Amino acid sequence: MNIDLTDTTSSKVNSALVKARRAAGYPAIGMVLTLVIVTDEGNHYDALKAASQASKEHPSRILVVIKRHGRTPRDRATARLDAEVRVGSEAAAGETILLRLHGELANHAQSVVLPLLLPDAPVVVWWPEDAPDKPSEDLLGQLAARRITDASAAEDPVGALSHRADTYAPGDTDLAWTRITPWRSVLAAALDQKHSPITGAVVEGEEYNPSSELLALWLAERLGVPVERDVSAGPGITAVRLMTKDGVICLDRPDGSLAELAVPGQPDRHVALQRRTTAELIAEELRRLDPDEAYEQAVSFGVQRLATRGTVPKLGTVPTHAPVRSAELSTEPSAEPVAVEDPVEPPAPNRAPAKKAAKKTAKKAPPAKKTAKKAPGKGPAK
Repeated sequence: MNIDLTDTTSSKVNSALVKARRAAGYPAIGMVLTLVIVTDEGNHYDALKAASQASKEHPSRILVVIKRHGRTPRDRATARLDAEVRVGSEAAAGETILLRLHGELANHAQSVVLPLLLPDAPVVVWWPEDAPDKPSEDLLGQLAARRITDASAAEDPVGALSHRADTYAPGDTDLAWTRITPWRSVLAAALDQKHSPITGAVVEGEEYNPSSELLALWLAERLGVPVERDVSAGPGITAVRLMTKDGVICLDRPDGSLAELAVPGQPDRHVALQRRTTAELIAEELRRLDPDEAYEQAVSFGVQRLATRGTVPKLGTVPTHAPVRSAELSTEPSAEPVAVEDPVEPPAPNRAPAKKAAKKTAKKAPPAKKTAKKAPGKGPAK
């Protein structure tokens, strides 16, 4: 069932929702949480499709907040709420409400969302793109137990990841971290087996891929070894290599689907590492609503520890040679910036032994004889 409401209020939306639920034949509420999606008109379809698929695993009330500030001063001065209520087969395994906030009302989305939240149920807020600078201080973010962002949707993904580390609060998470869950699981299982101590690691992936940076940070924080970043053509993360005294533990996924795990002294194994859809990522995040301590430790380890090295291919180009080593992650604590001084020349080597040897050879050498040359037709030279 689909109900359209124009120039309405939150109370009228709630009444229409109850009426639609009774007409569909299930007056009881069977949802486990409220998922609030904050997006725009151009991206709400993909976000709603992913959330609807995730609701099959987590039945929830989905509130899609679409802010339409208006282009003209007159549109920005008005305040109007248009809603669309979907119940039954139109809303997968839950309830869906599209809220279009026009004009000044777009700045007060929390006042519209608050009456529509499920009673005594957790709230999750998801920004598919254009996340606020501090999600935990956002008026909608303050209503939520979990706040989901996506650094890969930003113009500068690595910069956005660094900003997430500076503004982290318990309950924050990012889909760039969710994407590396299968990688972390396979690597942890490989390290559970008997192996020699790890001396270093290399993470290979696309240049502008925040998941590669997070995986490198996680390995450096957990293993306490230097981790280097190599740039490849992708897709996503392509390989992880762990250096040991017995050889290299390599997890290689060149095609974004099937990976090969090579462990010294064991036969190579194939591992399914399919790149997952947004719906699968959201479903994973909704499985646990407590703060993600592993994400906090990894992102707080410091993206600024990645120091650029060598030449990095430009965005959109495919390197025609071997992957370029572009960054190295140090495990030592970061220090304050130090002013660069003039380079100091190294001390001159000690030449005293060489001088003594030269004197000895000079004493042993016979003195040179002085000879006089006669000019033709003249007497001896004076």
